[in-house]
Amino acid sequence: MIETIELKKEWVEQLAKIENTDFYFTYDYHHLSKNEDEQPVLLKYTHKDQSILLPLLLRNIPGTTYKDAISVYGYAGLLTNSKNSDFNVSEFQKSLKAYFVEQNIVSVFSRLHPFMDTQEDLLKGLGEITEQGMVVYVDLTLPIDVQRANFNRRLKTYLNKARKVCTVIEGNHNEDLKKFIELYHENMRRVDATDSYFFNEAYFERIMASKDYTPQLIICKDNETQKTIGGAIFIKKDNIVQYHLSGLDADFFDLNPIKLIIDEMRLKSVEEGYSYLNLGGGRGGSNEDSLFRFKSGFSKDFKNFRLWKFVVNQNIYDKLTNNHLAKYPEINKEQVSFFPKYRAPAPTSLNNVVA
Repeated sequence: MIETIELKKEWVEQLAKIENTDFYFTYDYHHLSKNEDEQPVLLKYTHKDQSILLPLLLRNIPGTTYKDAISVYGYAGLLTNSKNSDFNVSEFQKSLKAYFVEQNIVSVFSRLHPFMDTQEDLLKGLGEITEQGMVVYVDLTLPIDVQRANFNRRLKTYLNKARKVCTVIEGNHNEDLKKFIELYHENMRRVDATDSYFFNEAYFERIMASKDYTPQLIICKDNETQKTIGGAIFIKKDNIVQYHLSGLDADFFDLNPIKLIIDEMRLKSVEEGYSYLNLGGGRGGSNEDSLFRFKSGFSKDFKNFRLWKFVVNQNIYDKLTNNHLAKYPEINKEQVSFFPKYRAPAPTSLNNVVA
C-alpha cells in the first residue's frame, strides 16, 4: 500500500497530479536541503484513484539498526488528490504505520503546511499535532487597494520614503547573487544564528538553478550610490509565493529595503496570478518577537503553523532517550521540548529557529 519513490522523474510526475503543491515538496529542494546522512524519499499511498504523498528525510540513528524521519526546513507534510469525504483514513494510517515499523523507523517529525487543509484530518490520531505559532500571509486575490489597506500605517510611510530613494530590480547575474549571499550571511551573524543557517555558495546556486519551481532573487539599490543594500529570494510554485531568505546592509537599515522588496514582489505576484504570498512566522514560532511584528505589518491574515510528532516504537524511543540523557546530564528531561528527545542538543547549543 505504501510505495517508496526516490527517482526524480517519478517524484515530479506524482507532484504534477496534485492541484496545488509548493516548492517544499519538490525533489530538488529535498536533495538541496538534506545532510549527508539523510535520504530523501517520497512515500505514496494509493487506494483506487486516490493517492496521498508524504516527502521525508530518512536518517540512521547512530549506533543502532534503527532510523527516524524528519521533514525539510520549511512547510511540508501530506499532499493528496482526494476530495472525497468517504476516504478511509484509518486504512491509510494503518498502512503508513506498518511501513514505518517495517523500515525500523522509531519516530517521525514533520512541519505541516499551513495552506494544505487536509493534513490534520489525515494524521489525527497518529501521534500528536502541536501548535507552533502562526504564519503571516498576504491574500493576493484581494484587490490591490484592499491589500494595502491592511498594511500597518507606519509601513505605508516606510514604503513611500523608500520608493523615493531606492530602486527594486530582479537580480539576474552572478554578481547579484554573490552580493546577496554576503548580505544574507551578514544578517545571520547579526542575529547570532546557528551554523545550520549559514548555507554555502553552492546551496544558493543550486536553489536558483532548479526547474522544479520558479526562484527569483530581488535586490534593492540605493539610487544615490547604486549600492545593493538589500535582497531576498522568493520561490514560486503553483499558487503560492514563498518569502524564503533575505539580507540587508546594516548601514541602510533605516531605508527598510526588505520591506520595499516584499511589497514589490506582492505587486508582481498579483499581476502573475498567484493566490498567496507567505511571509512565514517569527523565530521559534513566536507570535511576539520582532520578526513576527515585521511580517505582520503587511497583513492581518494569519494561518496556524503545526508540527506532527509520531513515536512509532515507544519502547525503543524511551531506551534511546534514556541513553541520550544519561550521556548529557545537563539536559533537563522534564523541560526538553525537542523532538525526538534522543536527539536533543545540549542547552548551550539550542537556538531560535525561524518558522
